[in-house]
Amino acid sequence: MSVQPTIRVQAEDFDAAAEAKMLTQADKSIGAVVTFTGLCRDDGGVLSALELEHYPGMAEAEMLRIAQLAIERFQLLGLTAIHRLGKIATGENIVLVIAASQHRQAAFDGANFVMDYLKTSAPFWKKEHGKDGTAGEWIAAKSVDDSAKDKWR
Repeated sequence: MSVQPTIRVQAEDFDAAAEAKMLTQADKSIGAVVTFTGLCRDDGGVLSALELEHYPGMAEAEMLRIAQLAIERFQLLGLTAIHRLGKIATGENIVLVIAASQHRQAAFDGANFVMDYLKTSAPFWKKEHGKDGTAGEWIAAKSVDDSAKDKWR
């Protein structure tokens, strides 16, 4: 039986513990689960929120492609990737990646791989909103994210 990842793009928040439970309850051969939750952070004390947009259909397709690569490469037994969109306040959840495998290293590597590829390959865009009410520019991709993805080649 092939592993079918759970992929979602949604405005609503998610419950990481509930998602992990759903992922692991059916397969008793899972021995490791790595959960990564990315939050909206306020670097420098001036940010009130991030506004996230995506390319509908294309973002989900790219997330699925990345998930399938991770499942195959790390022999994952389960994978969930959820990315939020809309206006997200500082401290709130943005992204969730859960990787399940028989052994811990594969779960760690699978989750890390998915995040590195999501940051660079999935068509999502972020705009900063300041505490002073101003909306900034759309945020450019960072070279450090490209470097993180390159380590998997």
